[in-house]
Amino acid sequence: RGDYMCVAMPGEIMEIKDGNALVSFGTIKKNIVTTLIPNLKIGDYILVHAGFAITKIEKAEAEETLKIFKELLTVLEGEKNGV
Repeated sequence: RGDYMCVAMPGEIMEIKDGNALVSFGTIKKNIVTTLIPNLKIGDYILVHAGFAITKIEKAEAEETLKIFKELLTVLEGEKNGV
């Protein structure tokens, strides 16, 4: 049995249509199901888990979360390279 952590990623809605949205995660864009959250619009920030928008968040919260993820990646890459 493994213990796994589930992580939701923040992204910005670029396009929205019929319960789906094209969401930007920086350089990566993915189609995401948005039916769980009503009244989303282009420019909104959301948390995405397993291909679904799970909650709407403020831009500042999305930016702070992405900053933390980048810092974590830097630490993990340093450990991998023996730093």
